[in-house]
Amino acid sequence: MIIRSEIQKIVNGYTGLRIGVLGSHSALEVMDGAKDEGLETIVFCQKGRETPYQRFSRIADEIIIFKKFNEISIAKNQKMLRDTNTIIVPHRSLTAYLGYKTIENTLKVPIFGNRALFQAEERSNKRNQYYLLEKAGIKHPKIFKNPKDINKHSIVKVQEKKRKLERAFFNVSSFSDYKKKSEEKIKKGIISKNGLQNATIEEFAIGTYLNFNYFYTPISENVDFIGIERRLQTNLHDFNALPAKQQLEMNITLQNIEVGHTPASVRESLLEKVISMGDKFVSAVKREYPPGIIGPFSLQSVITKDLKMIVYDVSLRVPGNPILATTSPYTKYQYGQTFGVGRRIAMEIKKAYEEDVLSKIVT
Repeated sequence: MIIRSEIQKIVNGYTGLRIGVLGSHSALEVMDGAKDEGLETIVFCQKGRETPYQRFSRIADEIIIFKKFNEISIAKNQKMLRDTNTIIVPHRSLTAYLGYKTIENTLKVPIFGNRALFQAEERSNKRNQYYLLEKAGIKHPKIFKNPKDINKHSIVKVQEKKRKLERAFFNVSSFSDYKKKSEEKIKKGIISKNGLQNATIEEFAIGTYLNFNYFYTPISENVDFIGIERRLQTNLHDFNALPAKQQLEMNITLQNIEVGHTPASVRESLLEKVISMGDKFVSAVKREYPPGIIGPFSLQSVITKDLKMIVYDVSLRVPGNPILATTSPYTKYQYGQTFGVGRRIAMEIKKAYEEDVLSKIVT
């Protein structure tokens, strides 16, 4: 693991400020927020995936195109980032394309976030998101460690065989159902045997699915509640809109691949629980992964008919929900204006720079 004091020494020598981001996932959201706060931006694209950033060039001061995303970790590129006072804002694509080992041991560039924490998202990790939720006293779905124990409706959380970033989750109700569906998906090449062995089987939580987005750093006064959104997933969502008779007539393989977002809100009487959940999670992470949460995080939750909250997934970096920037009432309540995660990040980095405490929000 890169020693944090090395990164702090680097950032303490910065004479300016620039926000760097990998051209994927939530880069536009991050850069738009940075420009709102008057900060310079740089985006690193993979050849063939640069068009959105060129088209929305107002928010990208510099666009660099690599053959592969992981070229950002080459020594000369790291030096360029340090020499230009760049702080990297991490999102899911950064961890996916560079890998945790590179981020933790090789990438000697200041990151806005806790680089030791990112791998806790992985369910295969010993001190993973379930561990953190339990330490925080937040309920998560029951886990079936052995598929033979499945005795109620459950979801098998497995990644696609070919597209490692995409989900091939499927629902089962028994061990025989699990065997039948998993064998079928392996045969079709949708998932692999190895992927299935590393999959997590959760009890399927029934209720309304909402993603609660928060923000906190060591220089924050409170845990900010940024807003709520829901995920749009193919081919699941609009298939569900068909009449039941048509669904039964169609023999298709359902998947829940994320393709977009839609805004949401929660009734006011539930906000006490939502805010408390964010506070408890921040406190637990601070104990388990010092210095704790740095930046945005998301608790993807289900609200049951008894109005209980169950967290089924956790994002420990930019969650990727640009819809909040124009739809969240909660930032308006707190700050007097509506904005999203990207601008909240820029506000914190700018504040830290002006107060000469950048070292507290990077690792």
